[in-house]
Amino acid sequence: MHTLPLSEFRANVSAMLDLVEQGQTVRILRHGKPVAELVPVKPEAAETPAWKRAIEPAHAPRPDGKTAAQLLLEDRE
Repeated sequence: MHTLPLSEFRANVSAMLDLVEQGQTVRILRHGKPVAELVPVKPEAAETPAWKRAIEPAHAPRPDGKTAAQLLLEDRE
């Protein structure tokens, strides 16, 4: 882990991002106190978010065996 003051981080942002890209963590200090950590992105974070993944439609079988579409058509008639 690399620890550095904010002023040094600002002067070397590109180099610090290169370190993070290589898998290292960079801790940033303000007035000698840690305020932030840059950490590499986890591989699973790059996956498709759950809300964007395809879902399987729910199938609730009825005792009479009719589908929702069949019931809708009967109701319209």
